[in-house]
Amino acid sequence: MLALQGDVREHARLLEQLGAQVTLVRTPAELAAVEGLVIPGGESTVIDRLARLTGLQVPLPEAIAGGLPVLGTCAGLILLAARLEGAGPGQETFGGLDVTVRRNAFGRQTQSFETELVVPALDGVGAGAPPARAAFIRAPLIEEIGPEAELLAALPDGRAVAARQGRVMGLAFHPESTGETRFHELFLQDVRER
Repeated sequence: MLALQGDVREHARLLEQLGAQVTLVRTPAELAAVEGLVIPGGESTVIDRLARLTGLQVPLPEAIAGGLPVLGTCAGLILLAARLEGAGPGQETFGGLDVTVRRNAFGRQTQSFETELVVPALDGVGAGAPPARAAFIRAPLIEEIGPEAELLAALPDGRAVAARQGRVMGLAFHPESTGETRFHELFLQDVRER
C-alpha cells in the first residue's frame, strides 16, 4: 500500500478483511519488499511530489514495468496513466497503463456521485455478477484507451472509468468507500498468480 497520502486506511482495512498482509510503503526498501501495490485516491500532485522526496519516483515505475501487480483508485489511476490531461505544474506519472486520463473530469467535490457499474471482469470474483457500486469523488476520466490496455468498466453513457493492462488496474472511482470488495479481490488474485 503506497502510504504517502490519501485514503490509505480505508484500503488497508479492506485488504486485511480479505486476508492480505498490508505493508505501508513509504521508501524504496519497503517497495522492494512487497508483492503488490495499491495506489490510493488522494491528491495526485501531492503523491507525485512526495514520491520524489522519498526516492520512490524512479523505483516505482521500474517495479510496475517489471510486473508488480498494482491497483490504483482515483489519484492512483492518474498516476498510472501513460498520458495525462490537466496535469499540475511539473506533474509526472508512474505509468503502467496505456491510457490518457483527464484529472478532475467530473468537477468539484460537490459534484461527487455514486452509481452502479456493470463489470464483466468481476463475474465469478467474490460475490459474482451484481453491478459494482462505485463512488466518484473529484474523479478523473479515461479519455482514451491505447492498444495495450483494455476497458474494464464504463458509465452508462459510455465514458471509460476503469482499465487494465496485464497486472495493472486503474479505477476512476473509490470501491473501498462503498464496500465493493471485488476489485481488491481481483488485485489479490494477480498478486497470488505472480
